[in-house]
Amino acid sequence: MPTSQYPILNTIDDPSDLRLLEPQQLPLLANELRQYLISSVAKTGGHLASGLGSIELTIALHYLYNTPNDRLVWDVGHQCYPHKILTGRKHQMDGLRLHGGMSGFPKTTESEYDHFGVGHSSTSIGAALGMAIAAKALNIQRQIVAIIGDGGMSAGMAFEALNHAGSLDTNLLVILNDNEMSISPNVGAMSKYLSRILSGSFYSHMRAGSKKVLSQIPSAWELAKRAEEHLKGMVVPGTLFEEMGFSYLGPIDGHDLPSLMQLLTNLQKLEGPRILHIVTKKGKGYEPAEMDSCRFHGTGPFDITSGKTIKGTTEDKVQSYTQAFSSWLVKKARDHQDIHVITPAMREGSGLVDFSRQYPDRFHDVAIAEQHAVTLAAGMAIDGLKPVVAIYSTFLQRAYDQLIHDVAIQHLNVLFAVDRAGIVGADGATHTGNFDISFCRCIPNMLIMTPANTEDLFALLNTGFDFNGPALVRYPRDNCLKTDAINTVKSIQIAQSELIRGGNNIAILVFGPFLKIATELAETFDCSVVNMRFVKPLDEQQLIKLSQNHSHFFCLEDNAEIGGAGSAVNELISQQNLNVKCSLNGLKDNFPEQGTRDQVLQQNKLDIEQLSVKIKSIINS
Repeated sequence: MPTSQYPILNTIDDPSDLRLLEPQQLPLLANELRQYLISSVAKTGGHLASGLGSIELTIALHYLYNTPNDRLVWDVGHQCYPHKILTGRKHQMDGLRLHGGMSGFPKTTESEYDHFGVGHSSTSIGAALGMAIAAKALNIQRQIVAIIGDGGMSAGMAFEALNHAGSLDTNLLVILNDNEMSISPNVGAMSKYLSRILSGSFYSHMRAGSKKVLSQIPSAWELAKRAEEHLKGMVVPGTLFEEMGFSYLGPIDGHDLPSLMQLLTNLQKLEGPRILHIVTKKGKGYEPAEMDSCRFHGTGPFDITSGKTIKGTTEDKVQSYTQAFSSWLVKKARDHQDIHVITPAMREGSGLVDFSRQYPDRFHDVAIAEQHAVTLAAGMAIDGLKPVVAIYSTFLQRAYDQLIHDVAIQHLNVLFAVDRAGIVGADGATHTGNFDISFCRCIPNMLIMTPANTEDLFALLNTGFDFNGPALVRYPRDNCLKTDAINTVKSIQIAQSELIRGGNNIAILVFGPFLKIATELAETFDCSVVNMRFVKPLDEQQLIKLSQNHSHFFCLEDNAEIGGAGSAVNELISQQNLNVKCSLNGLKDNFPEQGTRDQVLQQNKLDIEQLSVKIKSIINS
């Protein structure tokens, strides 16, 4: 990091260095930090827009609070890159989200300044409240701050925590970083003035004193309360939070560093649950990110001057599974007016932009509310619609009760398009998709399918669409062949596998995107290869037939081995008393670290070299 380019930032190795600066130096630091963040993420990729919007807030928090003794709990973690840079990790930014490098999310094992590990949204308030309760119980003098975005506040978990916190007298500050709405000049000026007054010691003492006096005169106290609420309700959108037991302050400009510092200083003197509402701009200070904050929410490496993503050498014949699903969905919806699509705030990530534009009345983004998404689909299915829930594997975990209670028990026709199943690469352990087969396979009435290629994906989506009951198609964060022949009609008979190659002794059973590896292994060792397609139900007839002329089943999957597709095969072997051995080859009993897909495969002994060694040992034994 050149000293001349970042003269102030270069002197900061942790927040104690930051606190040595004069207040007038902080805006200069904000400029340097913003430029350093842009330069770093341009090389590695990552979550950029949110971090650019939280620069001033991060500086103010670490300047005024005694971290790490005071707790800063970041929601999701998309905003945390400036926090990482200021807490001794600026020289690790070149390894951000890379194998062996720094995580893209707060991680307790990475730094003492990361007080809670996150990756999913809306956990910050609950976690911070737990810390506030612990501080009080242990008699520790400590400030607790939860920083949550307006998107995170859309989830039920956040409101559950607010509901609880408002009934307690714990010392908790919630900062709502609102980066979607803007403040008009008149409302902004008025609310800034009111926030400063309302957070100051004079108002606090006056309010406390008035409460003591007027509470002895019930009618007068009630009138005073109503007058105050009416005045604040006209100019501040905080009535809901006040009713929940919080002192609400804001909204204020989150990029106005002096005002933010003054307000936070006042807030430190107050006790009880408080909410500070700040308004920031995603991508602040970098025009391409300001103009397209959605693309720069999570980006690959990019050219700083133009803002254009630096693309790899991917051939034109390749597309992502997400793009293939998107093309199928749009075409399928033309002929099926009963299709309605639901997503929990993942329109872009799940490939639903085209659908939402062509069929806006049939598209439902429920915000970060996975539980509601699944129950909403159940309600639609009850009355004859055909809901498609487009969701990441890692987020489906959050709606497990609804999957069982609201959909499966009632045997409802809901199609789950489960993206990012298996290995997720740079997002690491918090976003890994290697559990969905295990936690869904034990649910009665579920149909579970694993396409191995583009053709399979289209056909199995059709199968799931036609199925009378809940159906799940899982596909990876990976590429597949692009085709203009988008099949929206032809399906695959339930539990029908595909024999790809006949061989001797060992039958490689493929669940998902492993056909290329399986074919290479089979050519080398003369194995049979079967594209299983279905996890539940299995193609039992095919497996029984294979057991008669093969001594070993070699299962390949990108789900956890425990409870996965290979476990289902083992259960069948036991139930049918088949004379065949079975080896499981999936993700091991750990949380995969970040890295490329190939690197994570290698970590889990699923690369061609290590699989070859395992097959050799089977043959030799």
